[in-house]
This record gives sequence, structure tokens and C-alpha cells, in this order.
Amino acid sequence: MTRSLTGKVAAITGAASGIGLECARTLVGEGATVVLVDRAADKLARLCAELGPNALPLAMDLLQPKEVDGLLPKILERAGGLHIFHANAGAYVGGDVVDGDPDEWDRMLNLNINAAFRSVRAVLPHLVAQKSGDILFTSSIAGIVPVVWEPIYTASKFAVQAFVHTTRRQLARHGVRVGSVAPGPVVTALLDDWPKAKLDEALASGSLMQPREVADAVLFMLTRPRHVTIRDLVILPNSVDL
Repeated sequence: MTRSLTGKVAAITGAASGIGLECARTLVGEGATVVLVDRAADKLARLCAELGPNALPLAMDLLQPKEVDGLLPKILERAGGLHIFHANAGAYVGGDVVDGDPDEWDRMLNLNINAAFRSVRAVLPHLVAQKSGDILFTSSIAGIVPVVWEPIYTASKFAVQAFVHTTRRQLARHGVRVGSVAPGPVVTALLDDWPKAKLDEALASGSLMQPREVADAVLFMLTRPRHVTIRDLVILPNSVDL
């Protein structure tokens, strides 16, 4: 048994590319109105024109806390409601700690942790008041199994997992579900930092997934009966040995 997304309003951060864009495309295709949140205003406008009238752009820099604090009224102004919030925006930094750039770490940690948590906090009063809704995070297998070549990214996703597991228990009494989709490596711009040899090897071995495969998992999570929560959904290419 599944539930329809027709008439539902979703907002997705980091929606101008990769997993966020594919999730937006999938939810629009299932009848939802989707607010695409990203800092790339021109790209958002073009993508929403392609996706149709149920795709609405919202340009915002999630690294600006005051902008994030005003997220909910902007979503409501554009879409008239909110039922699903997908905290998807994120960044990636890999490599050895000894060679790392702490300024790059700070930006990634601010986006993956602080901005994600703050954006969820911004929309929660609305979902709690209506006693229904879904909060979904794009996490990572790195938040479940520590990945040795990406310690700072792994730490950020462990923080996401901790937030998901605790807030889920706080919000269940309000009818708000909280869960995370935790994919293995996906072909997105986040892999731009991978060494070319590692990327070529992964592509050749079939150990990378496509964003659409993550979007399909997200749709599965959102369409479960209301008494069922998919807390964590790990999806991996068959060739990944984790």
C-alpha cells in the first residue's frame, strides 16, 4: 500500500543538480508541487521552466543563516503549503587530514551540518502545527561506515545520522516522520574532488550509481503508509564492498 503525492508540497535544497534535481523531477512526476531551493538562480529558473508549473524556484544561499531563517515563509508564499522537506544540499571534501585545508572543511561542515539542521528547524513549526509531514536528509554510506579517505566528510554525515535518529524520536508524537537516504557513490558534482584515477576506476567497475536511483529510493520512503517510517535507507552498487 502506498500513498499518492498528488496535492503535496515538497521543498528540496540543493535542487539545481544531481540528487536534488532528480528528486524534484521524480516528485513532480508523481503529482507533487516542488519548491527547488538553490543559490543558482538562473539555473533554477531554467530548470523549473523545463519541469513545468509544479516546479517553483527559490534562490537562496544556505550558508547565510538569516536567509535560512526566512525559508518557511518563502516556501509558503510560493506554494501555499509544505508537507515534505528534503535537506539535500551538501558538499564533499576527501583526502588525508594532514594535507587538508581547514577553510574547505569549515565550508563543507557548515553546509552539511549547520545549514541542514538550521533549514529543518526553520520549517518544523509548520509541520508540527499541521501534525503531519516528512523530513528527509540526503546522508551517505559514509555516515554509517567510516570511509578512510574522506574523514571530514564522514564526520559530517555521522552528525547527520545522529540528528536524524534523535529528532525522529522527538517528532514522532507530532506526526512528522524523519529519515535519511544513505547512498554509496553517486555520479554528481560532489565527486569533482575525487582523484581522476579513482573516478575512472569506479566508472569502469560499475561502482557508481546514478542520481535517478537515489530519487527512486526517496520516492519509496515518502510513499509508505503514515504509520511506517523508513529511518535509514542504504543503497549501494553491487560492486561496493562495505
